[in-house]
Amino acid sequence: MELQLQVGVKILLQNKEGKFLLLHRNLEKYPEVKKDNSWDIVGGRIDIGIPLLENLKREVFEETKLTLIDEPKLLAAQDILRPDKHVVRLTYVGQIEGEPILDEDHSSFKWLTKEEVKTHEGIDQYAKEVFEKYIL
Repeated sequence: MELQLQVGVKILLQNKEGKFLLLHRNLEKYPEVKKDNSWDIVGGRIDIGIPLLENLKREVFEETKLTLIDEPKLLAAQDILRPDKHVVRLTYVGQIEGEPILDEDHSSFKWLTKEEVKTHEGIDQYAKEVFEKYIL
């Protein structure tokens, strides 16, 4: 079995009130997602040959129908090591206005303060790690 290399872009989206957007994965579409990992931030895999920020903006629009209002800032690079793949995950922080309109990959959303993020159950471990190191 050959190991795959993938690159993902994610973003901590923050509104004018300083709250962060979390999306709940659609567990019917993704039954392999465990309940304790079902809340995540916006993002996904890049399309090869397209710049990172264009991929990030595409993911934001696909998942929320929103657009960034400023240039996002890179916060973290993480390795996600699986038996069949190595994902390099780049996480940004950026500002957004409006309320999301979700795609079929997500069933609901929440805006959380920093304090609420600290105690919220079920946040994806890699998103939680970025919050803990760079935001909380």
